This record gives sequence, C-alpha cells and structure tokens, in this order.
Amino acid sequence: MQRVEGKVCIITGAASGIGREDALLLAREGAKVVLTDLNESAGREVAAQIGNNALFIRHDIASESDWQHVIKTTLEHFGRLDVLVNNAAILALGSIEDTTLELWQKVQKINGDGYFLGCKYAIQAMKETGGGSIINMSSVAALGAMPMFCAYSASKGAVAAMTRSIALHCKQQGYRIRCNSVHPDGVNTPMTQALTGGVAVNQQDLDQDPMNRMCAPADIANVVLFLATDESRFVNGAEIRVDNAQLISGL
Repeated sequence: MQRVEGKVCIITGAASGIGREDALLLAREGAKVVLTDLNESAGREVAAQIGNNALFIRHDIASESDWQHVIKTTLEHFGRLDVLVNNAAILALGSIEDTTLELWQKVQKINGDGYFLGCKYAIQAMKETGGGSIINMSSVAALGAMPMFCAYSASKGAVAAMTRSIALHCKQQGYRIRCNSVHPDGVNTPMTQALTGGVAVNQQDLDQDPMNRMCAPADIANVVLFLATDESRFVNGAEIRVDNAQLISGL
C-alpha cells in the first residue's frame, strides 16, 4: 500500500528485535530508512536486505555527538527527516534493593538521555521541513508496577512523561511534529530472551494461550507504522498500550 511513501525514517536499535521489524516494515511501505545500532554487522545485514533505500550508521544513543552525526548524515543522504523511532534500550533486572547506583545511572543514561537527545535533534531537523512524527518506545512498566525492574521502569516512565511534554510543546510552537509513546508488555526478542537464559520461544506456541503476555516484534512494528503514517495525523501525545489487556488486569 506504500503507506509511508517517500518518508525518511530513523530507527534506533535496528539490528534486531523490534527495531529490525520496524525498519523492514517501513521500508516495505515505501520509506527510506536509516538504521542505527552498536551491532554493526547485524545492522549492515538488515540494511543490505532492504537495499538502496536503507543506510546503516553505528550509533551510541547516549552520545550527543553520535546523535548529531546521525541527523547530519541522514539529511545529507536523504535530504530530510520525517519519522524518528526511538527504539534502542537496555533492560536490567533488579528491585530497588538490588539495583546499584552504577546500574541505575547506566539505564537512565541509555534509556532516558538517549531518547532525550534523539527527540531534541530530530525536532530541529523536522521543523525545517514542515513537521514529522516521533515515536518513543516506552513500556507498560511506565504505567504499572514491576518491582523487579526498578531502573528500567523509571527510565520508561521518564520517556512517557517526556513524550507528553514534547507533544504539547511542538503543538504550541506550531511545528506539526507529533510525539507518541508505545507501551508493550513482553515482546519476543533477544533482549527479553536474555532474561530467561537466551532460549528462543516459538511465537506460535505462545499465541496458543489467550493469556499470553509476549507478542511478536511485528505486532509492535504495525503500531509504529500507523504512527509514522499520515493516517495518525491527529494522534499526538498518546500512550498506546500493546499488552493484551495486561495492565488493566493487573501486572
């Protein structure tokens, strides 16, 4: 259907998991995609699979200079920026009692500072060309209580609050830049599989259970695609849960 024909999209953490599915789907729907990740080999493989409409850039999202380089290279290569998908993140297990200050700061730096920098520099680029869509990957951990993910929950809560602030700021400034957050529960990716010993689980087996809390990366990518399209032009500052009603049934 070419729902994002001609749009230029940056997707962080695009070498695997949700980011990979985002990049592949947006490209299939007509977008030019800039894939960023620390995993160069896997990231370049995904970009090669897409072809000429893809560019891979090695990227530490917690680095301001890296963000400046990513935005500058995107504009030089494709001429504009229409969509930013802030997807890269780390997941750390630990309650308030188990979490060290070092781990806390590491998680906030990547998941919090990284998204702040992405939004800040994307807005500078988007407002010059008439607007765009920023999609921030948060979590149901930002909305409900997950005691064993203290630092991660806090970082994703910050992402959700920042998203609302950005949405209203851009609206009031007349930038036509929308900013929304997506809140999955479990997603069947290498990041979550690492918490269970790195064992891959067949998604079809998971989907046999109507109580399943673990969706496929493609389920998130479909939401990202909608938020990237002009179909969602009036969706701004929203918190979109992708959790099979888990939050309202009690985490």
